[in-house]
Amino acid sequence: MANALDTLHIYGITVDISKSKTNIESAEVRIGKSHSPIELKREEPEGRSLRHTFSLPKVFSRDELFSLHMRHKNHFLRTKHHNDVTFDTDEIFRAYGASQREYIKWYKKIRIVVDFSENTSTKAASSGQSSGLSPTTSDIFERCPQFRILVIGKTGVGKSSLIDHVFGVGKRTVSKTIVEHDRPGEACIDDEFTSRENDRFVLHNSKGFEPGEEKNLKIVQDFMERRKNMPDLKDQLHAVWLCIQIPRAGGRLLETGTEDFLKSKLEGTLGNVPVIVVLTKYDILVDRVERTLNEASLDGLSEKAIQELVKEGAETEVQNTCIGPLEEFTGSDIPYATISTAKGYKETLTGLIQKTETCVNLHLEPDAAVMTSVAQRVHPGLKIKALIKIGKQRYWNALMSCPTFKNNQMKDCLRVLHNDIVDVWNFRDPHKYLRSQQFRDLMMTMVDNIQAESTTTSMTFGSPDHRSTNRSSRRIRRTMGHRHFFFSDVVLQRLMAYIMHLTLVLQTRFFVSKSRVLTHRAIKLAVKSYLASPIREEVLTRIQDYVQGLAILAHADKDILDKIEEMMQFYEMDAAQVSELEAKIPDVDLLPDEPW
Repeated sequence: MANALDTLHIYGITVDISKSKTNIESAEVRIGKSHSPIELKREEPEGRSLRHTFSLPKVFSRDELFSLHMRHKNHFLRTKHHNDVTFDTDEIFRAYGASQREYIKWYKKIRIVVDFSENTSTKAASSGQSSGLSPTTSDIFERCPQFRILVIGKTGVGKSSLIDHVFGVGKRTVSKTIVEHDRPGEACIDDEFTSRENDRFVLHNSKGFEPGEEKNLKIVQDFMERRKNMPDLKDQLHAVWLCIQIPRAGGRLLETGTEDFLKSKLEGTLGNVPVIVVLTKYDILVDRVERTLNEASLDGLSEKAIQELVKEGAETEVQNTCIGPLEEFTGSDIPYATISTAKGYKETLTGLIQKTETCVNLHLEPDAAVMTSVAQRVHPGLKIKALIKIGKQRYWNALMSCPTFKNNQMKDCLRVLHNDIVDVWNFRDPHKYLRSQQFRDLMMTMVDNIQAESTTTSMTFGSPDHRSTNRSSRRIRRTMGHRHFFFSDVVLQRLMAYIMHLTLVLQTRFFVSKSRVLTHRAIKLAVKSYLASPIREEVLTRIQDYVQGLAILAHADKDILDKIEEMMQFYEMDAAQVSELEAKIPDVDLLPDEPW
């Protein structure tokens, strides 16, 4: 399997001739080792652009060729000509490596665009937009495509490790970026660090506030002021982490520059963006406390009792050296979190991102809080919380009344629900395996024992034709004004089961391969683990019992919505369960990959 850095995915190619006088009649492209030309179609009959959108992304390697062949006519001389354009592979990969969404090449006033991400045409084909349905996440990502955070802290405080563990962007890459930015004379707070490993995340970095150095404090304050005044949510800061290493007993927590920064936040000059004080390297404090215990006092104590004793001692020192001085200076207005990226301290990181999401939700627009949950890769519970928020906005609360789904096929409705859920989990899925038909088929097998029509893909919603509804299943009638929608209970069971099963499979997958690149093997292992658990049958039984007891309710939509939320929260794993489960899961070899 090729290294991810040596391959990229192409979703479409556009040839825009609107600025050229050349009369391009046709164009075809050759990508990779295949010599078969791919014809570009004119987007409109008399339009000035041609395009090809790949039904599945085209995998392109560094050692392959990429060329475009265009044919055009000279009306004055009544002759035909052709032009061949060869692409520089290194240029394409540099654009891709810089996390650009497209590569643009100009050739004699002809603009050629190579798409690296799903464009509008691709999304319409893959998300059900052709049927009038589009994922709710598409609207959210358009308004706020990334979670934008500023991380402040001195070199060596643990910023690189923190960013890697929480957002899964690769420690080596982020470490190199932060070290270079922290060098004297090279720091530029406006630089945006993005990563192909997680394109829902943007990092701004700033070194800490050294004693007697006021310049960096002014840089940070001016930067936050500029971002505060930007009109679009996507350009504003969504959170600030002020990283401070836990000092030894008697050591000073806040330098003068740090105090001045916190004071400007308390005075309101930095706007509503949440500032969270992150007390780092808690594991070092725990080790220090353990070494200073009186061994004689430990005689007769169990290992668990000793661990509790150490934890109490560490928390007491944190209170005395960190929290007490911080609250004395700021009151209770500045939130804080004590963290460690060492093994066994996962709960501290889930606590930090939970606090961050809560603060963002309290002070900024709801979409920013959703993107906080989408971008992070450490807390599965926040994924489910975001999913519930997104579900409530459009589709989950339309499962019963069905004006949204009316006259759409079951496959289109499931597709749009599927994409919303996959978008929220935000796995490293460069090959789009989670959007593939093969994975959708795996998910459909989990609801196949619900007896529906003979062909589920032809099932439509809200049809007045009674023959299109399974006679063996009960129909639920829902009155909307003067219109009546007839809704098979098996359809409702299928929709609810699909939402629950997919969410819980992805929660299982979250623990199997963590932030590594998604493979067929990782997906199949997650599906197999879920199928082998008692949860699958339990979920299905809960849904069937619920739907069978559902009557014609005045608030049926809200009742169904509440039921899905209740089940989601019931099976959601908290921070303690996450740590316990991860400790039990072996480091499974998910490579080399294998076929579906």
